[in-house]
Amino acid sequence: MSDEISRKLESKIDKKLISKSKRKHLEDGFKKGKVVNEVLDKPTVMTLYKMITDHIIAYVNGSVSAGKESVLFWGVDEKDVSVALKIYLVSTSNFKKRKPYILGDPRFSKLKRGTKNLVYLWAKKEFRNLSQCYDAGIPVPKPIYVKNNILAMDFVGQNGSPAKLLLNSEVYEDDYEQAISLIKDLYNKAKLVHGDFSEYNIFKTENGLIVFDLGSAVDLRHPNTQEFLKRDINNITRFFNKRGIPVEDTNTLFEDIVK
Repeated sequence: MSDEISRKLESKIDKKLISKSKRKHLEDGFKKGKVVNEVLDKPTVMTLYKMITDHIIAYVNGSVSAGKESVLFWGVDEKDVSVALKIYLVSTSNFKKRKPYILGDPRFSKLKRGTKNLVYLWAKKEFRNLSQCYDAGIPVPKPIYVKNNILAMDFVGQNGSPAKLLLNSEVYEDDYEQAISLIKDLYNKAKLVHGDFSEYNIFKTENGLIVFDLGSAVDLRHPNTQEFLKRDINNITRFFNKRGIPVEDTNTLFEDIVK
């Protein structure tokens, strides 16, 4: 591809995304063109172009939410089905804090130096974790595609609006039971520990709870598996306890899961 065609393509995608993102509120300080400047560098734009030519997506509608490590975009495929595009920030230094979730996981023993390589590996890691969960029948967004710093998966929500978080929902005893079942199924069926399991990473939908953001999830052979599992149990127990839902003893839950 010539440089001229590349520049025209990059400019076209940038303008479309800027115009779309102006219509939506972005959290954590991402506003207007800043999203494009920090997320859509040339390699990312070219990855999006490849996703279009490979028929993964037809176009991108704009940004939905933003965090310190990634921005979520609303894409649409050729059948007019919504696709969630999680684009990890190559420019951020936050991923350096994520090394403990990779080092020690035998599935990802080779880690090249450099932030970009770490981000690319993190995207692959989340895709693989989602795949293990999906294949085990655990309710997660269905993984579709991963390339470089872009992960494509099912969009959980409607018309570009993500489903409601557990954090912002009315909760009942059944929700608590589902949440604990998710932790158990992750451990026993997918052979994973989430590592960041909380009300912030669970959707509450009409069909039940859906867990997401699985980049931190580690293989059971990881040396910190039990520490992460205890933390997951404590985090979700604390949330439901604050909401007045009867909860089980965390130590008993832990022993029941790992037995």
